[in-house]
Amino acid sequence: MQRGLLQTTPDAFGRPLRDLRVSVTDRCNFRCPYCMPAEVYGERYQFLPKKDILSFEEIARVSGLMVQLGVTKVRLTGGEPLVRTGVPKLVSLLSAVPGLQDLTLTTNGYLLVQHAQALRDAGLRRITISLDSLDEEVFKTMNGRGYSPARVLEAVQVAQDVGFDPVKINCVVQKGANDHTVADLARHFKGTGCIVRFIEYMDVGNLNGWKMDEVVPAQDIFEMINQSMPLEQMEPNYGGEVALRYRYLDGEGEIGIIASVTQPFCGACTRLRLSTDGKLFTCLFSGQGTDLRGPIRSGATDEELLELVRNVWRVREDRYSELRALSTPNSGPKIEMYQIGG
Repeated sequence: MQRGLLQTTPDAFGRPLRDLRVSVTDRCNFRCPYCMPAEVYGERYQFLPKKDILSFEEIARVSGLMVQLGVTKVRLTGGEPLVRTGVPKLVSLLSAVPGLQDLTLTTNGYLLVQHAQALRDAGLRRITISLDSLDEEVFKTMNGRGYSPARVLEAVQVAQDVGFDPVKINCVVQKGANDHTVADLARHFKGTGCIVRFIEYMDVGNLNGWKMDEVVPAQDIFEMINQSMPLEQMEPNYGGEVALRYRYLDGEGEIGIIASVTQPFCGACTRLRLSTDGKLFTCLFSGQGTDLRGPIRSGATDEELLELVRNVWRVREDRYSELRALSTPNSGPKIEMYQIGG
């Protein structure tokens, strides 16, 4: 069969495979409390040794096989992907994968200025930059390192200057932490061509101390912005898009709100996640993954790997967020977000 013409069987709920998220490193230069709290991930924390991390060539091989099974979009994430040396090389390898329609990267922006042009030259076309607040003190607290937002704002400008389009801004909204700065962030980027996406604070991993009463519901986020900058809802760009889209009535751009807690979208989820050490996870809230690194390094053929992935996907029945909304989530341990990306 010709490359790129295979498809996976839909999963147990009829969901097709379309998206792959790749964590290229488990390391990060930030210590955001909702992902890698500093009191846990301190100087003595042992991250994965280099030998246990998938090589760029291994990532590219897996991504190419995923495209044969229906994947059209790959997102590079982490940890912080730009702390890994040579990411533009990986982008170049992935850009050459036949049939891959969309390649993007999520970063906290702190190292982006020195890498933006190389990433663009390697074939990256879109980028998402995390920025939880413009307020100096709030941002310092939320990144856990005392860093100023100025360097991230510079990265946003450089990303636009080198031609990334669109540049998206991700903001995790946590009650009592940064919710009072939501409207200011929206106002700052209104009319700039950047798309800010506000994300409900999620119970990812096991160590962030998540509480439901710290979640700011999507409807409240909408009202915070709409009361001074009127909005109207838009149609999704594609089936399975996670963000609810809204445009400003005055025509000066759009925002997105990701309501994974109060309005779960499990029913349209089309994602697989590849961890730093080569395990496949079928949900952000999974507890166990399926090892690909072992078979790859033991000489598995492409067909053997394709069959392994097919078998993982067709029995997939994850719907953690929907079950959480029904107050019946799986209470077992979950993989940490920095290991498989957000």
